[in-house]
Amino acid sequence: MELTHRTIDTGEIRMHVADRGEGFPVVFCHGFPHTWFMWHRQLDAVAAAGYRALAPDLRGYGRTEAPANVEAYTNAAVIGDLMALLDDIGAEQAAFVGLDFGAQLVWELTLRAPERVAAAIVLNNPFAPRPPRAPSAFWTKAAERHFLHLSYFQTPGIADAELAADPRGFLARVYYSLSGDYHYLDTWKNPPGLGYLDVLPQASALPWSWLSEAEFDTLVQDFERTGFTGGLNWYRNLDRNWELTAAYADAKVEVPTFFLYGQNDPDMEGFSGRDPLATLRANVLDLREVVEVPAAGHLVQLERPDAVNAFLLDALKSLDLRA
Repeated sequence: MELTHRTIDTGEIRMHVADRGEGFPVVFCHGFPHTWFMWHRQLDAVAAAGYRALAPDLRGYGRTEAPANVEAYTNAAVIGDLMALLDDIGAEQAAFVGLDFGAQLVWELTLRAPERVAAAIVLNNPFAPRPPRAPSAFWTKAAERHFLHLSYFQTPGIADAELAADPRGFLARVYYSLSGDYHYLDTWKNPPGLGYLDVLPQASALPWSWLSEAEFDTLVQDFERTGFTGGLNWYRNLDRNWELTAAYADAKVEVPTFFLYGQNDPDMEGFSGRDPLATLRANVLDLREVVEVPAAGHLVQLERPDAVNAFLLDALKSLDLRA
């Protein structure tokens, strides 16, 4: 079950994939600012249980190509990359695991290509129906009152330069702020017009109880080489994703679905509506399990790997998947 690294041609880009184990494929989709390595503890556990665990660097990240065109980072385009990955390994279906932008990607995948999804296993970012207005209509108003990263990230070049100037410092501060060790929504106490590093808290010195210095160094190395523009371009397509999903405005998720969230996750608290679990249950027709992880934040797969791994393996076992 040695971890291997390879690159596939998706037809649009060359995508790096970390690949471990044999059996039914389980594909892990990361968020911002992450790489495939955010899932390394889950790859070990899932492969050891008899599955093929695959974690791509999604387009714009890590060792995967980063197109120069901002419009190249839509969910539809990245779903095309994931379908090419399944075709490359000769699989009709996979179980897809997602967090953050990876969660949004998995949700949209269940609508665009449900026949390729054996199960959706989502962490922290619940499904919600397509809103009646573009996302910017909501965040622009909020950003008039306080700092909001969704708005700050929209203009190409500004956040890119700020974050690339100190990748190590930014990553330490943003990972710490998103964890259960800090209340991320305190960043909203800052006025508009500031940079992201102006509003993020200082992180305590590494190692942390849930992240070693060596693991952090691995994450930093990729961003020191690539910068953050590829990941930021995902934010710059939020309205475009909304435009491209008009046909799914009233769609429900019908594939087998499992949802886990951290008790202190900022997306559940501040970005997912007033009652995210009720919305999830109303729109996901085959929702099989909902699990809360006490005291965990947004990076739950690192903060509480034992709980997340047990959740993943129980979900996969319940599906009785066959290679």
